[in-house]
Amino acid sequence: MNTKYLALCCTLGLVAGAACSKKDDAKSKNAAPPPTPVSVVAARTTNAIYYNEYPATAVALKSVELRSQVTGFITALNFQEGELVPKGKALYEIDKRQYEAAYQQALANLNSARASAQNATVNQVRYQRLLQQDAVARQLAENATTAAATAGSQVAAAQAAVNIARTNLSFATITAPFAGRIGISQVRLGTQVSAGTTVLNTISNETPIGVDFVVTETDIPRFTALQNRTGGAGDSTIRFVLPDGQPYGEPGKIRAIDRGVNAQTGTITVRVEFANPQRRLKDGLSGVIKVLNTQSGNHLVIPYKAIVEQMGENFVYVAAGDSAKQHKVQLGPRLVDQVVILKGIAAGDKIVTEGVQKLRDGGKIQISAPGAAVAPAGGPGGAPAAK
Repeated sequence: MNTKYLALCCTLGLVAGAACSKKDDAKSKNAAPPPTPVSVVAARTTNAIYYNEYPATAVALKSVELRSQVTGFITALNFQEGELVPKGKALYEIDKRQYEAAYQQALANLNSARASAQNATVNQVRYQRLLQQDAVARQLAENATTAAATAGSQVAAAQAAVNIARTNLSFATITAPFAGRIGISQVRLGTQVSAGTTVLNTISNETPIGVDFVVTETDIPRFTALQNRTGGAGDSTIRFVLPDGQPYGEPGKIRAIDRGVNAQTGTITVRVEFANPQRRLKDGLSGVIKVLNTQSGNHLVIPYKAIVEQMGENFVYVAAGDSAKQHKVQLGPRLVDQVVILKGIAAGDKIVTEGVQKLRDGGKIQISAPGAAVAPAGGPGGAPAAK
């Protein structure tokens, strides 16, 4: 009897315990999730100065490929590759012997033509005098006049031949067309070059130097206005950033805007001129042009890490009491670790910067002290944190 009674009591106790356990589980499942620990920063207004950036390439304002205008063999190179050369310096020499001989021959022909012309002139005068005395036939006098005119034309032709021969002889020496830096020679001593086709070298100036970049057609009025404005040595409207990220020290001035828009890309090329006293900018060097944005001024800024992107749109969480509301924002340019907010929040709004990954619109939050690390929402293994 006692045994049956004890067994019955144990059975009832187990059933009651199971029921209590199910109720506790149900309460646990229906309980509200704990607030998410977050850090907040107040949106502030500051003087935000920012630039539009464009990939750019440095270009020499004067650059020429040196080619020979006569055919022959290279006999001399009178420069050091890569050096600065003055205007008119003799750079290359081509075998001159045939051109000197041609010039001397042309001079000889000119002297012969002059002598013939002088003789023809003397004969013309003699026959004219005899004609006046009726001592010679008129036809002979007229022939003498024609011979003198022909001889004069032959002198002019011989003089033209001398000019051509002298020019060809001068072409055998290639000189610098302007002061600039000479490149690495494409030919060596003894190389045969052809007139007008063989590239010997390239020379370009280095100061001032241009920098080319492209802008969209909608920016043409803006850059036209920049082209017409004047700026001093301290003007920071247009700056160039070197390939290593270092800013170039000299300010830029728009030198030219291309004549037309590229119909395929809808862009136009702008050329900016920079002084280059230290020769740091080289033809073909790449970098970034930074143009001061006309909207620079007082703007709202917040930490960039507060931005949440969803479906191509940008949002932030604004703390309101013990919950966080999601606000859609319009972004301006990024300023290192900050970002300009053009629309969507107001100055002084408490913006969630830490813990945004775990938040939902209207979710409960627990604001941590500024600068304090944000604690995880749950304890080890994902279980709720102990109270």
